[in-house]
Amino acid sequence: MIPEIGHFALILALCFAFLAASLPLIGAARGDTRLIGLAPPLALGQFFFVSLAFASLTYAYVTSDFSVANVASNSHSLKPMLYKITGVWGNHEGSLVLWVMTLTLFGALVALFGRSLPSAFLARTLSIQAMIAIGFLLFLLLTSNPFERLVPAPFEGNGLNPLLQDPGLAFHPPLLYLGYVGLSVAFSFAIAALIEGRIGPRWARWVRPWVLVAWIFLGAGIALGSWWAYYELGWGGWWFWDPVENASFMPWLCATALLHSAIVVEKRDALKRWTILLAILCFSLSLLGTFLVRSGILTSVHAFAVDAERGVFILIFLFIAIGGSLALYAWRASSLEPGGMFSTVSREGALVLNNLLLSVATAIVLMGTLYPLLLDALTGAKVSVGPPFFELSFIPLSVLLLIALGVGPLLAWKRGNLGRAAKLLPPAVLLAILGAGGAWLIWGAGPVMAFIGFAIAFWLIAAILVDIAQKTKLGRAPLSTLFQRAGGLPRSIWGMWAAHLGMAVLVLGVTASETWTEEKLVILTPGETVEVGDFQFGFKAVDPVAGPNYTAIRGQFSVSRNGRHVADLWPEQRTYSSPHMETTEAAIYPLFMGDLYVVVGDPDGIGGWSARLYYKPLISFIWAGVLLMVLGGALSLSDRRLRVGAPHPKARPVPNVAVHQPAE
Repeated sequence: MIPEIGHFALILALCFAFLAASLPLIGAARGDTRLIGLAPPLALGQFFFVSLAFASLTYAYVTSDFSVANVASNSHSLKPMLYKITGVWGNHEGSLVLWVMTLTLFGALVALFGRSLPSAFLARTLSIQAMIAIGFLLFLLLTSNPFERLVPAPFEGNGLNPLLQDPGLAFHPPLLYLGYVGLSVAFSFAIAALIEGRIGPRWARWVRPWVLVAWIFLGAGIALGSWWAYYELGWGGWWFWDPVENASFMPWLCATALLHSAIVVEKRDALKRWTILLAILCFSLSLLGTFLVRSGILTSVHAFAVDAERGVFILIFLFIAIGGSLALYAWRASSLEPGGMFSTVSREGALVLNNLLLSVATAIVLMGTLYPLLLDALTGAKVSVGPPFFELSFIPLSVLLLIALGVGPLLAWKRGNLGRAAKLLPPAVLLAILGAGGAWLIWGAGPVMAFIGFAIAFWLIAAILVDIAQKTKLGRAPLSTLFQRAGGLPRSIWGMWAAHLGMAVLVLGVTASETWTEEKLVILTPGETVEVGDFQFGFKAVDPVAGPNYTAIRGQFSVSRNGRHVADLWPEQRTYSSPHMETTEAAIYPLFMGDLYVVVGDPDGIGGWSARLYYKPLISFIWAGVLLMVLGGALSLSDRRLRVGAPHPKARPVPNVAVHQPAE
């Protein structure tokens, strides 16, 4: 009965979406306040019914209701409760229910927190959100029904892919979806603005918090996925430029450009057409990622669907959503009035350069991702575009971007003085040289690009410190007022510094770990010791162990340095029974200067075991840097000036005078 309730709830949500996509839009065109007023309750209704459907599917998983085909295919009665719950979105149908619930959640949030928006604009925005929901709800009900019954019901289910039975990957999809789907709000705001033919600083102020929320969650989701790949897959890497990885990275790059572009619209009323286009492209890239993952074109642990019918449906939906929005942009963009002017050398100019570099970087990733697929479809030729292509094309752009990040905040709005900014940068140049020299002293020789990476990271850190000193008037005002001045700065400024610092820390982690990682693939017998870098890895034994729904062999390693014990590590090779699959569980011991990383492999038949031993310098800096960027985004979001619906300043009392002045 519960699954039928969930199925019926999806149908009701679709009915609400049809009403929300039509009536408020008609009302906004006619100026009918009654129809306009229907938009918020219809948005809330969609969220309620999709949430009810999601709760019904979750109930089926928790109770192991194997009469539901989706549960029977992806769950097992012996699974730990955490993975029964997260198994809801560990498959094609369930993940789409989560997607639609996230979409309607954002629609409900816009309805609740967008009350300060003009009513007609809010109605149009929620109507666009409902149109997107219609496409995904139809996809669910027509091709991917999550509540389909099995008759007779099997006694036991097939279980969830063991690679997905991990806390890191359990929460990876919800975070990604909050980012992916959060960009739908920027898309809806952009389409609503095109329909109205008006965009300005107020629009930018409305849209920025929503883009920031999506950017925060998308970055956190990507980082969690890379961390899972690092410790779960056992290959020692954290990023492989896999097409599915790229599918989430491209919207993040585009959203980063959109955030910076919206600043120019808000400050100078410029770049309006470009910002609208970016808002459309960001969500278009999110939809493209959905198509790549769910159409069956890609096959990986991330890709669920292998049904051509589903792929055709998504392709049609992509054509309507992306093609229709770009057609509307081509028709209406010329009606948007050009904004304020600014000098090439200015804060706005630096933000434009930032946008150009991010856009080219996104285009490179898109080309490298789609080229093999298009070539295969057109000619049947099989080619692979791997890390070398992306590294050779993406890294030089990143270097230019980081240089610009250091200079841009030091320039004035509208008309900057490059000479004045240059006078502030010698400390940054000096620290960049010291950073590269420090890397040489610690790790020795390496590729030139590695030392450039360290120099650029320290350049950005020093530029941030210079900017802090400038804005707090360090050395130009009494030291006793330093903290007062620092505390008086807007949170968005602190958020910018934290995010830029996070990028510098991430660059340090990527550069050091990719350049100076030490690895040894060995065959060991108990009692043997192998030296990796400055550490000695002693192999003690391999023992069988039993988990809640798997069996495993567990290796035991003792790591020391210069005769002092550092850590004990227990890597595992697990074998799951339902479904039958083997997985690798790496043992990792994080240190400030690097990670100790051990993977145990197969026996050699004569008493030895294969093992991979790593020392990965500064690799934890990668995720520490992302954490700083997320913190920076949260600080900016907490700035009351950037939140839609922030309280308006109270009007000053008007004195009683004999002559009444006209109201302004």
